[in-house]
Amino acid sequence: MNQEIEIEFKNLLTEEEYKNLRNAYFTAEEAPFSQTNHYFDTPDFLLKQHGSALRIRKKKDRFVLTLKQPLESGLLETHQTLTSDQADAALTISILPSGDVLEQIQKTLEVQQTSFAYLGSLSTDRLEKEVDGGLLVLDKSTYVNVTDYELEFECAEESAGKKAFFSLLEKHGIKEKQTISKIHRFYEQLHKL
Repeated sequence: MNQEIEIEFKNLLTEEEYKNLRNAYFTAEEAPFSQTNHYFDTPDFLLKQHGSALRIRKKKDRFVLTLKQPLESGLLETHQTLTSDQADAALTISILPSGDVLEQIQKTLEVQQTSFAYLGSLSTDRLEKEVDGGLLVLDKSTYVNVTDYELEFECAEESAGKKAFFSLLEKHGIKEKQTISKIHRFYEQLHKL
């Protein structure tokens, strides 16, 4: 089973803070790459109730189905590569293929269905750079008529990563903001419609 533990810290940014960080860490020639997250849940939002998220990420011509589940420290991610036909079926008729992700949903969340509601998409232009303590990620995301800017800091060890993240915020005069995940920001905007 293809699984990993993701430890990351995040902070929403103003457009100006985003531009300042971009200029500080990236050259003008370094262009962001694009990816789109397509979100799913059961019709009665059972995954959300478990604090979990289900998405298909399209990056270039590659599709990956991912289940994210909360852990005491970080998130457990279960990944499954999809063919373009499998991704198309999920997006058009909301049927997910069998494999590691469905098995994980059924085993750990006790959700037995294979049909999920397609909720919509979130597109991100992303820049990444290895820095002291982890991976600095700058995201510009568009979803449900909203554009936002976010700093993510991915690390291998929580306490050292947290220290490096807050040092980075302080160095650039950025105030810490309580920042919920992209899927939860997506949910909030979806419910405003």
